[in-house]
Amino acid sequence: MPTSATSAAPTRTVALPGGLTVTIQEFGENTEGTGVLVLHGGAGPRTVAGISNALSEHVYVVTPTHPGFDGTPRPERFDTVADLAIAYLDLLDTLDLKDVMVIGNSVGGWIAAEMALRDNQRRVGALTLLNAVGIHAHMVENRVVDPRTMAPSDISQLSFAKPEFRPDFASFTPEQRAAGAANQQTLAIYGGEHFTYDPKLRARLHRVTVPVLVIWGEEDGIAPLKYGRGYADSFPNAHFVPIADAAHFPQIEQLGTTLGAIGDFVDTVVKPGATD
Repeated sequence: MPTSATSAAPTRTVALPGGLTVTIQEFGENTEGTGVLVLHGGAGPRTVAGISNALSEHVYVVTPTHPGFDGTPRPERFDTVADLAIAYLDLLDTLDLKDVMVIGNSVGGWIAAEMALRDNQRRVGALTLLNAVGIHAHMVENRVVDPRTMAPSDISQLSFAKPEFRPDFASFTPEQRAAGAANQQTLAIYGGEHFTYDPKLRARLHRVTVPVLVIWGEEDGIAPLKYGRGYADSFPNAHFVPIADAAHFPQIEQLGTTLGAIGDFVDTVVKPGATD
Protein backbone atom coordinates (compact mmCIF):
# COMPACT_ATOMS: atom_id res chain seq x y z
CA MET A 1 0.00 0.00 0.00
CA PRO A 2 1.58 3.32 -1.02
CA THR A 3 2.20 5.92 1.62
CA SER A 4 3.97 9.23 1.75
CA ALA A 5 7.60 9.09 2.77
CA THR A 6 7.99 8.95 6.53
CA SER A 7 10.75 8.84 9.07
CA ALA A 8 10.87 5.91 11.47
CA ALA A 9 8.61 6.39 14.48
CA PRO A 10 9.18 4.69 17.84
CA THR A 11 6.91 1.74 18.55
CA ARG A 12 5.93 0.41 21.97
CA THR A 13 3.29 -1.74 23.60
CA VAL A 14 0.94 -0.14 26.13
CA ALA A 15 -0.92 -2.15 28.77
CA LEU A 16 -4.56 -1.11 29.21
CA PRO A 17 -7.17 -2.00 31.84
CA GLY A 18 -8.59 -5.51 31.56
CA GLY A 19 -5.35 -7.08 30.37
CA LEU A 20 -5.45 -5.73 26.81
CA THR A 21 -2.22 -4.54 25.19
CA VAL A 22 -2.04 -2.15 22.24
CA THR A 23 0.91 -1.48 19.97
CA ILE A 24 1.37 2.21 19.21
CA GLN A 25 3.68 4.37 17.14
CA GLU A 26 4.53 7.80 18.51
CA PHE A 27 5.35 10.67 16.20
CA GLY A 28 6.82 13.78 17.78
CA GLU A 29 7.02 14.45 21.51
CA ASN A 30 4.35 14.72 24.18
CA THR A 31 5.29 18.07 25.71
CA GLU A 32 1.86 19.64 26.27
CA GLY A 33 -0.38 16.80 27.46
CA THR A 34 -2.40 16.85 24.29
CA GLY A 35 -2.09 15.41 20.81
CA VAL A 36 -3.70 13.66 17.88
CA LEU A 37 -4.86 10.03 17.78
CA VAL A 38 -4.80 8.63 14.24
CA LEU A 39 -6.85 5.49 13.55
CA HIS A 40 -6.26 3.38 10.46
CA GLY A 41 -8.82 1.54 8.38
CA GLY A 42 -8.91 -2.02 7.13
CA ALA A 43 -5.86 -1.59 4.91
CA GLY A 44 -3.65 -1.27 8.00
CA PRO A 45 -1.51 1.29 9.82
CA ARG A 46 0.76 2.03 6.85
CA THR A 47 -2.10 3.95 5.23
CA VAL A 48 -1.94 6.63 7.93
CA ALA A 49 1.84 6.75 8.44
CA GLY A 50 2.28 9.68 6.08
CA ILE A 51 -0.32 11.92 7.69
CA SER A 52 0.87 10.95 11.18
CA ASN A 53 4.42 11.93 10.32
CA ALA A 54 3.32 15.21 8.73
CA LEU A 55 1.14 16.18 11.69
CA SER A 56 4.00 15.48 14.10
CA GLU A 57 5.70 18.66 12.87
CA HIS A 58 3.05 20.50 14.88
CA VAL A 59 1.74 18.13 17.56
CA TYR A 60 2.35 14.82 19.31
CA VAL A 61 0.73 11.99 17.33
CA VAL A 62 -0.21 8.49 18.48
CA THR A 63 -1.06 5.83 15.90
CA PRO A 64 -2.21 2.49 17.33
CA THR A 65 -2.39 -0.77 15.44
CA HIS A 66 -5.82 -2.27 15.99
CA PRO A 67 -5.38 -5.52 17.95
CA GLY A 68 -5.24 -8.40 15.49
CA PHE A 69 -3.78 -6.32 12.66
CA ASP A 70 -0.22 -6.85 11.42
CA GLY A 71 0.27 -9.85 13.69
CA THR A 72 -0.60 -8.10 16.96
CA PRO A 73 -2.57 -10.09 19.57
CA ARG A 74 -6.36 -9.83 19.80
CA PRO A 75 -8.14 -11.43 22.76
CA GLU A 76 -11.08 -13.54 21.61
CA ARG A 77 -13.52 -11.47 23.68
CA PHE A 78 -12.32 -8.28 21.94
CA ASP A 79 -14.44 -8.36 18.79
CA THR A 80 -16.43 -5.19 18.08
CA VAL A 81 -15.83 -1.60 16.99
CA ALA A 82 -17.20 -0.54 20.38
CA ASP A 83 -14.44 -2.58 22.03
CA LEU A 84 -11.88 -0.65 19.99
CA ALA A 85 -13.47 2.67 20.91
CA ILE A 86 -13.34 1.90 24.62
CA ALA A 87 -9.77 0.62 24.35
CA TYR A 88 -8.61 3.85 22.73
CA LEU A 89 -10.36 5.94 25.36
CA ASP A 90 -8.47 3.84 27.92
CA LEU A 91 -5.32 4.60 25.92
CA LEU A 92 -5.95 8.34 26.18
CA ASP A 93 -6.47 7.90 29.92
CA THR A 94 -3.25 5.91 30.25
CA LEU A 95 -1.27 8.49 28.29
CA ASP A 96 -3.11 11.28 30.14
CA LEU A 97 -3.92 13.19 26.95
CA LYS A 98 -6.62 15.86 26.80
CA ASP A 99 -8.25 17.92 24.03
CA VAL A 100 -7.27 15.19 21.60
CA MET A 101 -8.24 15.36 17.94
CA VAL A 102 -9.14 11.85 16.81
CA ILE A 103 -8.55 11.32 13.10
CA GLY A 104 -9.94 8.16 11.53
CA ASN A 105 -9.92 6.79 8.00
CA SER A 106 -12.58 4.30 6.86
CA VAL A 107 -13.34 2.00 9.82
CA GLY A 108 -10.99 4.22 11.85
CA GLY A 109 -13.57 6.98 11.42
CA TRP A 110 -16.28 4.66 12.69
CA ILE A 111 -14.15 3.98 15.78
CA ALA A 112 -13.61 7.73 16.25
CA ALA A 113 -17.37 8.39 16.19
CA GLU A 114 -17.96 5.63 18.75
CA MET A 115 -15.24 7.12 20.96
CA ALA A 116 -16.94 10.52 20.97
CA LEU A 117 -20.21 8.90 22.08
CA ARG A 118 -18.49 7.19 25.04
CA ASP A 119 -16.05 9.89 26.13
CA ASN A 120 -17.19 10.42 29.71
CA GLN A 121 -13.72 11.63 30.74
CA ARG A 122 -13.83 14.37 28.09
CA ARG A 123 -10.53 13.42 26.51
CA VAL A 124 -11.69 14.03 22.92
CA GLY A 125 -11.68 17.64 21.71
CA ALA A 126 -12.52 17.16 18.01
CA LEU A 127 -13.00 14.54 15.32
CA THR A 128 -11.74 14.37 11.75
CA LEU A 129 -13.30 11.62 9.64
CA LEU A 130 -11.55 10.67 6.39
CA ASN A 131 -13.94 8.75 4.12
CA ALA A 132 -15.33 7.04 7.21
CA VAL A 133 -17.74 4.13 7.31
CA GLY A 134 -20.04 3.19 10.17
CA ILE A 135 -23.50 4.60 9.44
CA HIS A 136 -26.27 2.97 7.44
CA ALA A 137 -27.18 4.94 4.31
CA HIS A 138 -30.84 5.84 3.80
CA MET A 139 -30.65 5.29 0.03
CA VAL A 140 -29.36 2.09 -1.58
CA GLU A 141 -27.27 3.99 -4.13
CA ASN A 142 -25.44 5.81 -1.32
CA ARG A 143 -24.40 2.73 0.64
CA VAL A 144 -20.88 1.51 1.26
CA VAL A 145 -19.65 -1.24 -1.03
CA ASP A 146 -19.05 -4.57 0.71
CA PRO A 147 -15.57 -5.59 -0.43
CA ARG A 148 -15.68 -9.12 1.00
CA THR A 149 -16.77 -10.67 -2.29
CA MET A 150 -14.50 -8.56 -4.50
CA ALA A 151 -11.05 -9.26 -5.89
CA PRO A 152 -8.24 -7.15 -4.40
CA SER A 153 -7.61 -5.49 -7.77
CA ASP A 154 -11.25 -4.39 -7.99
CA ILE A 155 -11.15 -2.99 -4.45
CA SER A 156 -7.99 -1.09 -5.36
CA GLN A 157 -9.70 0.36 -8.44
CA LEU A 158 -12.51 1.73 -6.28
CA SER A 159 -10.19 2.93 -3.51
CA PHE A 160 -7.75 5.09 -5.47
CA ALA A 161 -8.52 7.75 -8.04
CA LYS A 162 -4.98 7.70 -9.43
CA PRO A 163 -3.53 4.49 -10.92
CA GLU A 164 -0.06 5.20 -9.55
CA PHE A 165 -1.34 4.77 -6.01
CA ARG A 166 -2.97 1.40 -6.59
CA PRO A 167 -1.03 -1.54 -5.14
CA ASP A 168 0.49 -4.03 -7.57
CA PHE A 169 -0.82 -7.20 -5.96
CA ALA A 170 1.02 -9.36 -8.50
CA SER A 171 4.29 -8.21 -6.93
CA PHE A 172 3.27 -9.17 -3.37
CA THR A 173 5.22 -11.93 -1.65
CA PRO A 174 3.38 -14.89 -0.12
CA GLU A 175 4.05 -13.34 3.29
CA GLN A 176 2.48 -10.04 2.24
CA ARG A 177 -0.56 -11.83 0.86
CA ALA A 178 -0.98 -13.82 4.06
CA ALA A 179 -0.66 -10.70 6.20
CA GLY A 180 -3.25 -8.87 4.12
CA ALA A 181 -5.67 -11.79 4.34
CA ALA A 182 -5.20 -11.97 8.11
CA ASN A 183 -5.94 -8.24 8.42
CA GLN A 184 -9.14 -8.66 6.45
CA GLN A 185 -10.21 -11.55 8.66
CA THR A 186 -9.69 -9.35 11.71
CA LEU A 187 -11.64 -6.52 10.08
CA ALA A 188 -14.55 -8.91 9.44
CA ILE A 189 -14.62 -9.82 13.14
CA TYR A 190 -14.81 -6.17 14.20
CA GLY A 191 -17.37 -5.30 11.50
CA GLY A 192 -19.78 -7.97 12.67
CA GLU A 193 -23.00 -8.89 10.91
CA HIS A 194 -23.29 -5.72 8.83
CA PHE A 195 -19.51 -5.35 8.35
CA THR A 196 -19.40 -1.70 7.26
CA TYR A 197 -21.93 -0.12 9.62
CA ASP A 198 -23.93 -0.21 12.82
CA PRO A 199 -27.60 0.30 11.93
CA LYS A 200 -28.12 2.34 15.14
CA LEU A 201 -25.08 4.61 14.94
CA ARG A 202 -26.51 7.41 12.79
CA ALA A 203 -29.37 8.07 15.21
CA ARG A 204 -26.89 8.45 18.09
CA LEU A 205 -24.54 10.95 16.51
CA HIS A 206 -26.66 13.96 17.53
CA ARG A 207 -25.14 13.44 20.98
CA VAL A 208 -21.60 14.19 19.77
CA THR A 209 -20.96 17.74 20.96
CA VAL A 210 -17.34 18.22 19.86
CA PRO A 211 -16.64 19.84 16.47
CA VAL A 212 -16.35 17.38 13.60
CA LEU A 213 -14.57 17.69 10.27
CA VAL A 214 -15.67 15.25 7.57
CA ILE A 215 -13.16 15.07 4.70
CA TRP A 216 -14.14 13.06 1.63
CA GLY A 217 -12.27 11.96 -1.47
CA GLU A 218 -14.77 12.84 -4.17
CA GLU A 219 -14.01 9.79 -6.35
CA ASP A 220 -14.43 7.15 -3.64
CA GLY A 221 -15.95 4.01 -5.12
CA ILE A 222 -16.21 2.35 -1.69
CA ALA A 223 -18.09 5.03 0.26
CA PRO A 224 -19.66 7.53 -2.18
CA LEU A 225 -19.65 11.30 -1.77
CA LYS A 226 -23.36 11.49 -0.87
CA TYR A 227 -22.72 8.98 1.91
CA GLY A 228 -20.06 11.33 3.25
CA ARG A 229 -22.41 14.31 3.16
CA GLY A 230 -25.00 12.23 5.03
CA TYR A 231 -22.38 11.36 7.63
CA ALA A 232 -21.60 15.04 8.19
CA ASP A 233 -25.29 15.91 8.40
CA SER A 234 -25.70 13.41 11.24
CA PHE A 235 -23.58 15.51 13.62
CA PRO A 236 -24.83 18.77 15.19
CA ASN A 237 -21.51 20.57 14.62
CA ALA A 238 -19.87 19.16 11.50
CA HIS A 239 -18.01 20.69 8.58
CA PHE A 240 -17.78 18.88 5.24
CA VAL A 241 -14.80 19.25 2.88
CA PRO A 242 -14.71 17.30 -0.41
CA ILE A 243 -11.25 16.54 -1.84
CA ALA A 244 -10.86 16.40 -5.62
CA ASP A 245 -8.69 13.78 -7.34
CA ALA A 246 -8.87 11.43 -4.35
CA ALA A 247 -10.90 8.38 -3.42
CA HIS A 248 -11.05 6.33 -0.21
CA PHE A 249 -7.63 7.45 1.04
CA PRO A 250 -7.43 11.25 0.69
CA GLN A 251 -4.58 11.29 3.22
CA ILE A 252 -2.49 9.36 0.68
CA GLU A 253 -3.58 10.73 -2.69
CA GLN A 254 -3.97 14.35 -1.57
CA LEU A 255 -1.95 14.65 1.63
CA GLY A 256 -1.27 18.38 1.29
CA THR A 257 -4.90 19.26 0.64
CA THR A 258 -6.04 17.04 3.49
CA LEU A 259 -3.57 18.65 5.89
CA GLY A 260 -4.70 22.08 4.73
CA ALA A 261 -8.34 21.24 5.48
CA ILE A 262 -7.41 20.02 8.96
CA GLY A 263 -5.34 23.13 9.59
CA ASP A 264 -8.19 25.42 8.55
CA PHE A 265 -10.57 23.46 10.77
CA VAL A 266 -8.28 23.88 13.77
CA ASP A 267 -7.68 27.57 13.12
CA THR A 268 -11.30 28.54 12.49
CA VAL A 269 -13.35 26.06 14.56
CA VAL A 270 -11.34 24.10 17.13
CA LYS A 271 -8.99 26.83 18.34
CA PRO A 272 -9.94 30.11 16.66
CA GLY A 273 -7.48 32.85 17.39
CA ALA A 274 -4.81 30.53 18.80
CA THR A 275 -1.22 30.83 17.61
CA ASP A 276 0.93 27.90 16.48
